[in-house]
Order: sequence, then structure tokens, then C-alpha cells
Amino acid sequence: MEFFGYNFSGLIVGLGAFITIGAFHPVVIKCEYYFGVKCWWWFLIAGIIFGALSLLVENVVLSTLLGVVAFSCLWSILEIFEQRERVRKGWFPANPRRSGKK
Repeated sequence: MEFFGYNFSGLIVGLGAFITIGAFHPVVIKCEYYFGVKCWWWFLIAGIIFGALSLLVENVVLSTLLGVVAFSCLWSILEIFEQRERVRKGWFPANPRRSGKK
């Protein structure tokens, strides 16, 4: 993507990756709080869907951004289980409605 003779593709992808990763942090925290680790498969399905979309899109910047979202979803599977451990350590609040459930 060129504007005024400059290629902005790298900056667009960098900003998109920054925003995506930043957005997934609170999503993982909220998902673990409300649903526990049983929602890990949602991230798996979303990762597969976004990965497939990344393969189908011809625009390089959009394809790259979809790939970033895909791998952020897949990385969130690990993070959801690590969030459970952070809750056990008392670093984050546990959902009192789910007490005793894993």
C-alpha cells in the first residue's frame, strides 16, 4: 500500500498485530472468568477459520492480518489454561458463580 511514495504495508501490519494481541489479553481473561477453560475449543475453531480465510484472501496485508488473528486465537488456547493458574495463585479474581468448577 503506497501513499505519497511510501510503503505503509509494514506499519499497517505492525499496528494490526499490536491491536490484535492487545485485544486478546482481556478476551482471554473474561473468557476464563465466565466460562473457565472449557472454552478453549472456541479459540481453536476461530483459529482454524481465520487461518483458512488467510489462505483464501489475495490481498497480502489483509491475509497477513488474518494470519495474525489466527495465531492469536491459537495462542489463546495456552493462555486460557495459564489464566486459570493465575487465578489459582490469586493474581486475578475467581468467578464466585463457578467456584469449585474447573
